Amino acid sequence: MTTVGAETFDSLNPVDSEVLANYPIYTESDVQRVVISAREASLGWQALGFSGRRKVLLAWSKLLTDRIAECASLISSETGKPTSDATLEATLAIGHLSWAARNAREVLRTQHRKPGILMANMSATVERSPVGVVGVIGPWNYPIFTPMGSIAYALAAGNTVVFKPSEFTPGVGVWLANTFAAVAPDENIFSVITGLGDTGRALCESGVNKLAFTGSTKTAKLVAATCAKTMTPVVLECGGKDPVIIDEDADLKIAADFTLWSAMSNAGQTCIGAERVYVHDKVAEAFIAKMVELSKKVMPGAPGSGQYGPATMPKQIDIIEGHIADALNRGGTAVVGGLDSIKRPFVEPVILINVPEDSLALTEETFGPIIIINRVQSMEEAIGFSNASSYGLGASVWSNKAGEKIASRLQCGMVAINSTTSFAAVPSVPFGGVKNSGYGRIHGPEGLLEFTYARSIVRARFQLPISFTSFSRNAFGDRVIVGLTKLFNGRG
Repeated sequence: MTTVGAETFDSLNPVDSEVLANYPIYTESDVQRVVISAREASLGWQALGFSGRRKVLLAWSKLLTDRIAECASLISSETGKPTSDATLEATLAIGHLSWAARNAREVLRTQHRKPGILMANMSATVERSPVGVVGVIGPWNYPIFTPMGSIAYALAAGNTVVFKPSEFTPGVGVWLANTFAAVAPDENIFSVITGLGDTGRALCESGVNKLAFTGSTKTAKLVAATCAKTMTPVVLECGGKDPVIIDEDADLKIAADFTLWSAMSNAGQTCIGAERVYVHDKVAEAFIAKMVELSKKVMPGAPGSGQYGPATMPKQIDIIEGHIADALNRGGTAVVGGLDSIKRPFVEPVILINVPEDSLALTEETFGPIIIINRVQSMEEAIGFSNASSYGLGASVWSNKAGEKIASRLQCGMVAINSTTSFAAVPSVPFGGVKNSGYGRIHGPEGLLEFTYARSIVRARFQLPISFTSFSRNAFGDRVIVGLTKLFNGRG
């Protein structure tokens, strides 16, 4: 086990600032030692093969399932979210772990490729190899679900993992490492390092073979720049300003119910949560009325007393307050709540309408229980406003007839039609964004491929009578090459 320095930090309950526990701050040298140990363990983990790793990961999945109540309680304590929401988060994470374990072999198996006519004597295959050691920097809003999208897929692909949880939710990360250790065949396959920003920076500079980061776009750019110094490739899952499009033929009752949940659940601290709605003018009044009606039944509170919890990160409330003020000052109208909805550490639901498209509340990620509803005259206009954002993570479309047509034109990585955030719960599809929402993918086959590299192997099965890769090649050989090229590639 790595010996860590004496300096520690506290994990706090965001509801009342109660100290839950304290954890060591891993220094740069501590992180280096953990990464070296992970690298030493990687050969043994790879040697287990797909079957061996599947057995270990499914055993971990079972253990997590058996202890799901314990996990949910810890998540609730560190984030302030209701235990029910924490339980849902844990179940989704376990689902991804199981899927990665069961499907890694099929996705990453060696593929045979056609060599082409000029190389007909060759056997061509492509292998997928684990990159080695994967560093994962996780967020605080979904402290098990989000990092598991990297951890599970990286482990199933044959990598060892070093995970730095958020300083707001270190206990969840340590608990994950302890549960894995109970089923692991060796030490250092999955390690956790706790600490503050400098610990994360040290992981970026540690020489891991790939790093997966989830967090704000601002921090992601710093992570990418740091990793670029050592040519460490990155997967970045950043913020979003996810739009909801409501067509005139949408089921307004369900659309309002799901959209409100998407915007308010987890105190709005969801990167794929609804932040802005574009509703067809023909049904706008009815949709807004339903949203207002439903919002009256939703209030924040401590676990057990509210539908959602506090702002986990206290300084986020300043951003929320600024966005509400800017929207109101620029002509927006609050139909539910307003600046008086801020009652630290809680923020009550806020619904704003008629907010200018260039306001902070529509151009920047708010990450709070706020939803903006603007009217549009057509779906063409809704698509234009949706795509105008610098973000491109997820979106929801509500339409009985044109859902697929609208979805295919949105500049984002994921779209839910007549549902909300459903793409996050389907293990077989990739998760990730474009533009300022990041790059790279977790989940699904793409998530497994993300933590491997391709190796092409071409083998001569027999030698051709004419050698094309030799100084002995003559004019006749050149004519053969040109003739075959014209015959098989020169046709339209």
